[in-house]
This record gives sequence, C-alpha cells and structure tokens, in this order.
Amino acid sequence: MSIVSILEKLGSGFLDTLKIFGFTVLFSIPLGWLVYFGRVSANKILSAITKFYISIMRGTPLMLQLIIWYFGPFYLWGANLKGYKFTAVIIAFSVNYAAYFAEIYRSGMEAMDKGQYEAAEILGYSKFRTFFHIILPQVVRIVIPSVGNEIITLVKDTSLVYSIAYVEMFAVAKQIAAARTTILPLFAAGLFYWIFNALVAGGLGLIEKKLNYYR
Repeated sequence: MSIVSILEKLGSGFLDTLKIFGFTVLFSIPLGWLVYFGRVSANKILSAITKFYISIMRGTPLMLQLIIWYFGPFYLWGANLKGYKFTAVIIAFSVNYAAYFAEIYRSGMEAMDKGQYEAAEILGYSKFRTFFHIILPQVVRIVIPSVGNEIITLVKDTSLVYSIAYVEMFAVAKQIAAARTTILPLFAAGLFYWIFNALVAGGLGLIEKKLNYYR
C-alpha cells in the first residue's frame, strides 16, 4: 500500500476525529459553566453532588468512562446499542471535560478582585450585568491558556474511542498497520495529530492575543 493510499484512508478516519473534537468542545465548554455554578452553589446538597461528580470525572480514566457510557444502558436497561456508539462517545467526552473546565473556571473566578463586584453594585449594575459585562470577559482572558491546554489534550484523547471499537483515525492506522505489518500508518497518524494540534494551538494563541487587554 502506497503512502498516498495510507493518507487517504487516514484522512477519512480523521473526519471522525474532527467530529468528536468539535462536538466535545461545543458541549463541554458551556456545560463546564453549569458544573461550576453547581460547585459554588449556596445549596450544600447541590454543591456536594457536583464536587463528587468532578471527583469521579477527574479521578477515573476516560477510557473506563467511555466503556461505562457505552455498555451501561445495555446492562442496566437492556437497551439496544445499535447506532448509540457515537452518542456515547460525545456524552463521555463532554461530561469528562466539563469537569476539568469547571475547575479552570473556578480558578479564574477566584482570581477576580472582590472590589469589582462592590464597584459594580455602587454603579447600579445588576448581578447579571456584573457577571456578563465585567467579570466574564476578564475571566475568559485569564482561563484561555488553561482551557487551551485541555483542548490540545482532547485532540490526543480522541484516540481512546478505539476502546469501544469506534473507528476514527487512530483505529484506522492500527488496522492498516496490522494488516500490512508496517509501522508507517502509525507515524502518519502521529503527523496528523501533530499538525492538527499545531493549528489548534495557533488558533488559541491568536484568541489569547486578541483578549490581552494589556498589550
């Protein structure tokens, strides 16, 4: 098999990698805010439940969570798993990364000077306007580097879906390598990941510069 054929097959698998990446970012970033608000809620029960959830998500392997989300409905309710695999992947990745994002958001919020809340109150701002017009823009600037690191990790973590036999780029590379007894497809897959990560990192760098108010 020529290098061109290998790259074509990897390219088709890379589209599935992109779908996992895109949907995870789309759902986990806003979900992380919901988790954060639960984490800091004045309701002690909600706060305790959210802390436990974060502990589970951060303290157990993502691969294990993928397996549980995929096979859990079948073993618990006898549900038909046909057509559910991609949904299970997105759920597992989104709820896992939301826990990490929630803690990143919490560190950003705690970095804010309490005097800003007091000043906004004196100026007659509501809590809603204070958060969205004053606090959130600053928090976003603070957390962008940490969020970026997690997003870059996500690119590589997409390869874990092979654990539930979901075929994306890494799974395609393994199949070709096993069938052709060559390590070349794995090196090619690594090149795909590296280039994609470089593009993501570059995009995040541009966003960070755009939000750097002190330049």
